[in-house]
Amino acid sequence: MVATGQPLAAQAGLSVLEAGGNAVDAAIATAAALTVVEPTSNGIGGDLFALVWAGGELHGLNASGAAPAALSLDALQERHGGEMPRHGWTPVTVPGAVRGWADLHGRLGRLDFAQVLAPAIRLAREGYPLSPVLAAGWARAIRIYGSLGLPVMEEWFRVFAPDGFTPRPGALWRSEAHARTLEAIAASGGASFYTGDLAAQIDSHARATGGLLRAADLAAHASEWVTPIWAEYGGHRVYEIPPNGQGIAALVALNVLDAGELPPLRDDPAGLHLQIEAMKRGFHDAHRYVGDPRHAPVDVERLLSRANAEAHRAHLGAEAHDPATAAPSTGGTVYLATADGEGGMVSLIQSNYMGFGSGVVVPGTGVALHNRGHNFSLEAGHPNALAPGRRPYHTIIPGFLGRADGTPVGPFGVMGGFMQPQGHLQVVLNTVHYGMNPQQALDAPRWQWLAGRRVEVEPGLGAPVARALAARGHEVSVQLDAGSFGRGQMIRRDPETGVLEGGTESRTDGHIAVW
Repeated sequence: MVATGQPLAAQAGLSVLEAGGNAVDAAIATAAALTVVEPTSNGIGGDLFALVWAGGELHGLNASGAAPAALSLDALQERHGGEMPRHGWTPVTVPGAVRGWADLHGRLGRLDFAQVLAPAIRLAREGYPLSPVLAAGWARAIRIYGSLGLPVMEEWFRVFAPDGFTPRPGALWRSEAHARTLEAIAASGGASFYTGDLAAQIDSHARATGGLLRAADLAAHASEWVTPIWAEYGGHRVYEIPPNGQGIAALVALNVLDAGELPPLRDDPAGLHLQIEAMKRGFHDAHRYVGDPRHAPVDVERLLSRANAEAHRAHLGAEAHDPATAAPSTGGTVYLATADGEGGMVSLIQSNYMGFGSGVVVPGTGVALHNRGHNFSLEAGHPNALAPGRRPYHTIIPGFLGRADGTPVGPFGVMGGFMQPQGHLQVVLNTVHYGMNPQQALDAPRWQWLAGRRVEVEPGLGAPVARALAARGHEVSVQLDAGSFGRGQMIRRDPETGVLEGGTESRTDGHIAVW
């Protein structure tokens, strides 16, 4: 089974499974295809994280990149008066997705790497029709980038908004440059992007247009295999990637709620109030302590301790509270889940951030570079402070659900900036506490905390629930844009029969492909 936000990408992964590949091969094929068929949210120039159940254990991969050696707080002061821009070269960090594909394949894949990337190459070369949600995001990006007037974005418009192309449902788009780049990655096992011709092209374009990213930064990049972190709730374990990701925010919130106080009905305002308040405590810890643990160690054991959960519960009451922490920026991301017939399962997420990313496209490659540097703290001494060679606080987080005895249930994820841990919390509770199947758990109306006491809810929660939350001190507004509440997928495997059960939510152009 392959579940993701684009039908053609799901079919790419399924074709690899049908050819004898495993869940890892299918995940890489799907991820590569998503760089082609959903460039509004991810790309070759972005980052990646994955949780993989293989060989009877759960593996974690952190394939996020660091700030270039020339990017520092002093450099930011000199270039932009100390403010980090959203677009252009300055927020570009080293892209880790390609190395992530290669490392996943090298350790856990089965088929030839070129065979795994072949469906994505074909989609880029032959083209495909835009789906509705994709087309809307594409048109929005054209409006935003057009209003910025940055000369460095000229190549982006040549690639993604060429003359005669209007991003509407059914419109055809292709990129021969993207296809050639994927071919170079396939032939070199990803090395071309970090030490070969592609790296040289990225370096050359940066030097010519004022970028700080260099070939040496790319060559120094490496993925990191990590031990997943987890929290228990309702007889299950919820797994996340450790910092620099924000998955720990969801785990802290689950620990705060693991006191048996949630009511039996999912839309009970008293229960939703507790969820929102617990999520604020999770963000309080994430924004205060999460950064690159290679430079600023994060005491994960303490943050996930029962003592910390009890301390946070002291902040929960009948009224909404202000956690005195700022929410990070929103962003664009894709998620996918795969499962093979041998028990293997993958939870993978990759992103360019803020839609297409920085707006910088390397000429002749089709590669749109991300802007993850925008998520650094600019406060000297903060664990997430901008510094050369440091990875930023990362919003993208894959999830994985298991049982308390350590046996697997399956992968899940919800994309969408700081909505992601909130989506994880709600999907897990829908599944474990309220007994929903994957489709129900994903489609159920959501809330999202924004900042202070501000909360947005989807219309499906209903006016009585919204009024009840407002009576508890929440500043409630109804958000009609379903995309702002994240978009996710989930796969569960029955432990006795091996039957797979999947869901992909209605907020996206999603699809579940099965064989």
